[in-house]
Amino acid sequence: MSAVAVHGVGTSHFGRQPDRDFIALAHDAVREAMADAQTDSVDAVWVGTVFGPAGLAQRTLRALGITGIPVITVENACASGTTAFAEAHEAVRSGRYGRVLALGLEQMSTAFSGAITPEPTDPEQSSGLALPALYAMSAARYLHLGAVTLEQLAAVSVKNHAHALHNPRAQYSGRYTVAEVLGSKMISDPLTLLQCCPTSDGAAAAVLAPATGGAREVAVRGVAMRSGRPWNQDSPHVWGYDIVRDTAADALAAAGLDTVTDVDVVEVHDAFTIGEIVTTEALGLVGEGEGGKAAAEGVTALGGRHPVNPSGGLLSRGHPLGATGLAQIAEIVWQLRGEAGGRQVEAARIGLVETMGGGVSVLDGNACVVAVLEGP
Repeated sequence: MSAVAVHGVGTSHFGRQPDRDFIALAHDAVREAMADAQTDSVDAVWVGTVFGPAGLAQRTLRALGITGIPVITVENACASGTTAFAEAHEAVRSGRYGRVLALGLEQMSTAFSGAITPEPTDPEQSSGLALPALYAMSAARYLHLGAVTLEQLAAVSVKNHAHALHNPRAQYSGRYTVAEVLGSKMISDPLTLLQCCPTSDGAAAAVLAPATGGAREVAVRGVAMRSGRPWNQDSPHVWGYDIVRDTAADALAAAGLDTVTDVDVVEVHDAFTIGEIVTTEALGLVGEGEGGKAAAEGVTALGGRHPVNPSGGLLSRGHPLGATGLAQIAEIVWQLRGEAGGRQVEAARIGLVETMGGGVSVLDGNACVVAVLEGP
């Protein structure tokens, strides 16, 4: 078994880009990742995408000159990109392949005219319980329990939009007030427009290979993936909490870390403001019922004790589903190399990525991937 490192990463710009097809988006990400890794070839490719058409991976890679090698497409809802990363990591770790490309890719602006269309074969979604409503239920529960306030929910959006001011690849950024966030259009009570991730197009990529001790390599300390269990009255937690908690415990154990507080910088799945709050609690960065307070008091902001989503997160960088997980990986790699510019977390040595794939279907999430990386 080999120790594995990320040798190169790359992304496209993120945003509504209906004039840029899959090939153009992938070209930006793959070209940058391969150049960063100082290579022009790989032995296999894992591609994460959710709404891409059949054969998308092979057609896109053919246009980039990557043919004749194994290409595997994976779909795990929002965790598709990090699932591709996890499988690429295992392929290198086990010695199956020497150098592997993980690519995440999504073109959403041409697939949907507005929000993602609910899946009619899912009983909950067919009744109207789409993801904004599901997350809104979590927010309503937290409000009912006194575990968060409306102002604390809005503080997550304020923080992440401000972080994105320093991310030139982000879809949105800006200096908003709590009042402006709460005053934006209501999407699913209590979540307003500025508390929901946008429809996005984009691509992100990483090249993984055995660790050689190179000056710019970022070591993969541990990776874990779980699929959701049935979610019902047996759990005292809101949807998504348990799968994140359990997957993070697996990843931290694989990384040899006693606690998540050993991590210096975190990128989490904040498709909605309540998502970041629940996730910081499930990871153990803060105690139960303290996620909203931590956001409002700057604990999870740049310069705070536990910086979360310096990229701007899904709320501001954008959320092209298949690409999101690898965009998170790229951000953590840049952070650990000290290459994140105005959003750099000082002296970041260990970083963590968490992506939780949504869906309903009576499950506590479709899938969750947590990866722990260590800088050179």
